[in-house]
Amino acid sequence: MEDLGENTTVLSSLRSLNNFISQRVEGGIGPDVSTSAQGSLQMQYQQSMQLEERAEQIRSKSHIIQVEREKMQMELSHKRARVELERAASTSARSYEREVDRNQELLARIRQLQEREAEAEEKMKEQLERNRLCKQSLDVASRKLREKEDGLAEAGETISELKGRISELQWSVMNQEMQVKDLESEKQELQEQLDLQHRKWQEANQKIQELQASQEARADQEQKVKDLEQKLSLQEQDAVIVRSMKSELVRLPKVEQELKQLREENAYLREMRETNGLLREEVEGLQRKLGRQEKMQENLVDLELEERKKRETHEALARRLQKRVLLLTKERDGMRAILGSYDSELTPAEYSPQLTRRMREAEDMVQKVHAHSSEMEAQLSQALEDLGVQKQRADMLEMELRVLQCQAGPAEQSVLLSREEVSSLRLKIEELEGERRRLEGDKQQLEAQLQQLSLAGDYDQGRTKVLHMTVNPASEAQQSLRQDQARLREECERLRQLLGALGRGGPVPAGLQASGLPSSQEVAELKKQVESAELKNQRLKEVFQTKIQEFRKACYTLTGYQVDITREGQYRLTSMYAEHKDDCLVFKAAGPSGATMQLLETAFSRSVPELVQLHLLAQDSIPAFLSALTLDLFSRQTVA
Repeated sequence: MEDLGENTTVLSSLRSLNNFISQRVEGGIGPDVSTSAQGSLQMQYQQSMQLEERAEQIRSKSHIIQVEREKMQMELSHKRARVELERAASTSARSYEREVDRNQELLARIRQLQEREAEAEEKMKEQLERNRLCKQSLDVASRKLREKEDGLAEAGETISELKGRISELQWSVMNQEMQVKDLESEKQELQEQLDLQHRKWQEANQKIQELQASQEARADQEQKVKDLEQKLSLQEQDAVIVRSMKSELVRLPKVEQELKQLREENAYLREMRETNGLLREEVEGLQRKLGRQEKMQENLVDLELEERKKRETHEALARRLQKRVLLLTKERDGMRAILGSYDSELTPAEYSPQLTRRMREAEDMVQKVHAHSSEMEAQLSQALEDLGVQKQRADMLEMELRVLQCQAGPAEQSVLLSREEVSSLRLKIEELEGERRRLEGDKQQLEAQLQQLSLAGDYDQGRTKVLHMTVNPASEAQQSLRQDQARLREECERLRQLLGALGRGGPVPAGLQASGLPSSQEVAELKKQVESAELKNQRLKEVFQTKIQEFRKACYTLTGYQVDITREGQYRLTSMYAEHKDDCLVFKAAGPSGATMQLLETAFSRSVPELVQLHLLAQDSIPAFLSALTLDLFSRQTVA
């Protein structure tokens, strides 16, 4: 704006100058123009020219000033733009850093969420599997309960006991569902269930034993009845037996004489037994001697085979040596023939040192061949001598073997004879002793029967007739005993099948389920109790699951560590700020009731040896170690 003002000033001054010049020119026109006027005009022209030059200079200066001002404005605008660009770049860099940090945080959160999702899926699968196992165990328990109720339905006094067991089983199932995360308590509950089933099995066995005992008692009673029947039938034959006993009593002196004779024979047999012992000792000695002779015979056979092999090897060696000698003699004869032909073809003047050297070599070779052949002949002679010695030794061993066989022949015959005599005597002794025992038993039995008949009173079966009523207490008792026995047998068989099905853990057969069922009202009540218990267990399971999830989330949020039980007594800790998914710490419970914890070596624990050395080894503080590790991981993520 200042440049425009200056330009207008210059133009106005030029316009006034031009007006002034035009006025002076118009006023000075006339006939008498003087030189002064021309000089003034010239001066005015010069002044105007100077003014134009000044105006031009002013115009150029103003243009320069305007250009400089524009330059300054452009520089200012450039500076302003640079500052704005720097400011925008710094803001964009800060926003980019913030975006990078946000992206890293989002990636970390995504990774953590993925890990949590995977862990949640694993936990869900584990929980579903546990729910399925619990449901199966509950079904098995309820099925076993129903089977047990079906099996023990006839015993009315055990219904209350079974109800108590059902309530105990329900409480045990509730406790098992409430303590599903704690492996030790689960193990204890399973042990309790096992003990309960074992007690049930013992009770079933006890019932079976009682039934077997009652069955045995029934069998004894039936046997007694049969004995009574047999006695009744025997009493009908007592007359015949008495008559025969009387005849045998007549023969009693003869039997005593025979017994005396048998005793004498027994004494003789004792002496024979002693002699038999001596003979047995002699037989054992002969058997030992025979064993030694058999061993010697086996050794002789082995020696004979060995000698035969040596003989064959020596004969083969002798044949090879003879062939070698023949070859050497042929080679020697050939060399002599060659040397003779050389001697016949050459004259004494044609001999040369080479021929003489060859002659000496040939003579040396012939001497070596002679020496080798003599050595082979010596070895052959030695082998033949050894062969003769071995033949003599084999002949001597054969002679000894024949002598031993001749000596062993009578011994074996005597052993065989003594064995036959001993066996025959032993059989005779056993027969006589058996006959003696049989006669003594018959004698005692006859005496007892005579005494019993004399006490009970004897009757003649031909004159006396015994009548039996069709309906009497004995027949009724026998019939009831038979019915009870059949019923007890069926019950025992059914309980055995039920026990087998319970032991196998399989389904109970339909026949066993149908037999011995309780009343429909009791079954309905038990079903209602089971359904209410299942509903209660399901609700408790859901509540417990939600509470466990809340507690785990709270622990994870407050401490920054997720705790998982890998196995019994081992705990895995995963930090919220872990850089990798596999970065975890493993602690093992030690001491009574897990009072102390020990850090197990992992790849992640090896990466922080300073913290382990300081907080665990020096300070012995696991919380301090975990806090320091959390701060370290958090600082790493913040710096990154």
